[in-house]
Amino acid sequence: MKALKFILIGILFGIILYKSEAASWYRIYEMFQFRSFHMYGIIGTALTTAIIIVQIIKRKQIKDSHGAHITFADKDKSITRYLVGGTIFGLGWALTGACPGPMFALIGAGYWTIGIVLLFALLGTWIYGILRNKLPH
Repeated sequence: MKALKFILIGILFGIILYKSEAASWYRIYEMFQFRSFHMYGIIGTALTTAIIIVQIIKRKQIKDSHGAHITFADKDKSITRYLVGGTIFGLGWALTGACPGPMFALIGAGYWTIGIVLLFALLGTWIYGILRNKLPH
């Protein structure tokens, strides 16, 4: 029954992504050409919401569904990994017109060609899993 709750939240999230046009290739294209604030507004709102929620979790010491405290581990500071990772992510986003989040919403909306992008996203994740120990972190 717990899984049903998360599936319903995921479906709601997909509907919101689709209705807000965050999954629209044209909106993503506009963003990368700096023609519209629409996507920057969505991303900014998501970032602000995430910052607030993380601060609430940290200050109120909220527990997960199993009763364990939720913790956030600090990351090592490194410019190179963020530049390289951000560049690869941005290029993939710009070339496909889809961020990883809306890919599932697009499949749900009936855009089956995004399945190719999803396949290669999974392939890239699998390759990263193999190479992870050999990469500088």
